[in-house]
Amino acid sequence: MNDIYAPPDIPLEILHDDHEIVVVNKPEGLLSVPGKGEHLADCLEARVRAVFPTALTVHRLDRDTSGVMVWALTPYAQRHINLQFEKRRPKKTYVARVHGSVEGDEGTVDLPMIVDWPNRPLQKICHEMGKPAVTNWKVIKRLDGETRLRMFPQTGRSHQLRVHCLSMGNPIIGDPFYAPETAAEYPRMMLHSEVLELHHPDGGQRHRFRAKVPF
Repeated sequence: MNDIYAPPDIPLEILHDDHEIVVVNKPEGLLSVPGKGEHLADCLEARVRAVFPTALTVHRLDRDTSGVMVWALTPYAQRHINLQFEKRRPKKTYVARVHGSVEGDEGTVDLPMIVDWPNRPLQKICHEMGKPAVTNWKVIKRLDGETRLRMFPQTGRSHQLRVHCLSMGNPIIGDPFYAPETAAEYPRMMLHSEVLELHHPDGGQRHRFRAKVPF
């Protein structure tokens, strides 16, 4: 994996904003929150706060994943959304391009996960000590040597979709952690958070936010 952090220099794409939340389309290659060290200070959190100073983090996407992210603008909204995530109420939809031809047209991966301590931040399947991790998936289409999937995580483990795709024998194209031998062949990891549905903190109405798939 290329250890040089070179975040994209592109404008903030705001999908929605109001008095309680702001929703943005995270670009790939940008950290959600700052890493350790000044060289990892540029992140989506900092860029959002430059426009919305009261923005509070409620969830994250991996650096190399793009797509929908929501930020709370008040402590009340942060508590409200955090509770939704704890109770697994938000619905998340991802699109991925994976290596090979996936068997079947839809299915579920139900494999517990745990951090791979000697190789962190990598994660791994562990039936003895892993935490529950469940992903539903459907094939969108098959192309030469790859499959496009729509994925619906039912839990929110770190690297869940990446590890579950690997467990299927179909790692995500361009993944620098779980398919490093091929990552250099592609401009990015082909994983995008397409849709996020949740209840608005003000009134509880269900909202659906979408970011167009860029690949």
